[in-house]
Amino acid sequence: MKGIADWIDKRAFITPERTALMDERRQLSYLEMSAEVNRLARMLDDRYGLQPGERVGILAANSIEYLLTLFAIAKLGCIAVVLNIRLTPDELEYQLNDSGTRILIAETAYRIEGEGLLETTGIQDILWYDHREESPMQLCNLSAAYPAELLTRKEADGNSPFIICYTSGTTGRPKGAVLTQENMFWNAVNNVLALDLTSHDKSLTLLPLFHIGGIGLFALPTLFAGGAVIVPNRFDPEKALQLIEEHAVTIVMGVPTIYDYIQKSPNFETANLQSIRWFYCGGAPCSHELIHIYLERGLTFAQGFGMTEASPTVFMTSREDYTRKIGSIGKPVMFSEIRVVDEGGRDVSCGEIGELLIKGGNIMQGYWNRPEATAATFRDGWLLTGDLVTQDEEGFVYIVGRKKDMMISGGENIYPLEVEQVIGQLSAVDEVAVIGMADPKWGEVPVAVISVKAGHELTMDDVKNHCFKRLAKYKVPVMVRFVSDLPKNATGKIDKKMIKTDFMKEEQHG
Repeated sequence: MKGIADWIDKRAFITPERTALMDERRQLSYLEMSAEVNRLARMLDDRYGLQPGERVGILAANSIEYLLTLFAIAKLGCIAVVLNIRLTPDELEYQLNDSGTRILIAETAYRIEGEGLLETTGIQDILWYDHREESPMQLCNLSAAYPAELLTRKEADGNSPFIICYTSGTTGRPKGAVLTQENMFWNAVNNVLALDLTSHDKSLTLLPLFHIGGIGLFALPTLFAGGAVIVPNRFDPEKALQLIEEHAVTIVMGVPTIYDYIQKSPNFETANLQSIRWFYCGGAPCSHELIHIYLERGLTFAQGFGMTEASPTVFMTSREDYTRKIGSIGKPVMFSEIRVVDEGGRDVSCGEIGELLIKGGNIMQGYWNRPEATAATFRDGWLLTGDLVTQDEEGFVYIVGRKKDMMISGGENIYPLEVEQVIGQLSAVDEVAVIGMADPKWGEVPVAVISVKAGHELTMDDVKNHCFKRLAKYKVPVMVRFVSDLPKNATGKIDKKMIKTDFMKEEQHG
């Protein structure tokens, strides 16, 4: 019962006429969604004889069809390999071969990439669809002849691997985090309890569904609760505001970049956002300035924390605390345990910096075909997150930075997030990233890469003088590089790996 395969069928029985999914073209009730999921599962089973555990890739942008496909794959006890549409053909080839994917379901927008992959991977066939067409997608055309009655597979239980979601590799190739149906169940339960999700909620999915953030925050939890999920094909700030008003959306999840785009929209101040119960932010640290923009409009804006390996939710901030604990990621959700430890694995004291360890039913099985990487990520049943945090006397947790991002300069630890937050106080700063640069004397020194707000001016001396007043000398960036925009990854987070690569190239050619 802890699998997700039967959620939609149960909802179709309990509240058949209630809306389940909406996008720009259509909406489906739970009864209609159940019928389409069952037909699609039967078609895939009949056409390819898929066995439990076989991998089915998805290469597509957000749409109703994406969620239908995920549930059909769950029904068959198969594993969805969710592919980032921004990847190069070489990167897609690696992930498909690494996962052993046999069938690919893809949007026609990626036909060139897809057809090339037929030659370089073990894919046997591609099923195409175009979400922009008014007529049903090819998948539904193919499955229309199949009965809508419930399809059950005894093998599709809670322990069945359900998703392989590749994490962005900081060194070497990315690793495929294997998340089970039970992981999805516990993530849904944690979010329902933390957000008080009910069947009356309507969540807007702005994060990509090829990322665990889009799936777990909050598409699947909303469907688990019997609410409605609105799925725009791509993020557009004006469209997002329009959908909130049009559908009386109650819950929105985004990363800081998304919320920055929304508040910069000319429609932000006049949009009717009173239906929103929660604007939730995660994926990267959010500036206090951005948080206050939403709070000053009388909106409920809170931070949380999650990671791919945790399906993803680990922390959330409650309604009682989101204004008095600005900057905190909150407390662990109901069925998540945490520790904060030093290098020796000993619990640190309140206020001390340590690595975050987590445990719970939402934690991944491991990395696909990577037993050594899996073993290195777990210690005595605890997942080592690589995130450095502090915990206050009330149990609220604050992110300090990534362990891998921490610099050691002349024997002193420098946490980039601390420096970024100080630089972010300058009114001219739009976005900032602090990275480490090798130095023959100190080992590493901090470098700031900054984009400046339109109509503002900022110099390196402005930045340094500001930092010297607020930070120890060794934490002040030795160099400041100004750029028009900071590169982002597919979820809208600042891509420090790309920034560092670009910076090193410029230094070599400079």
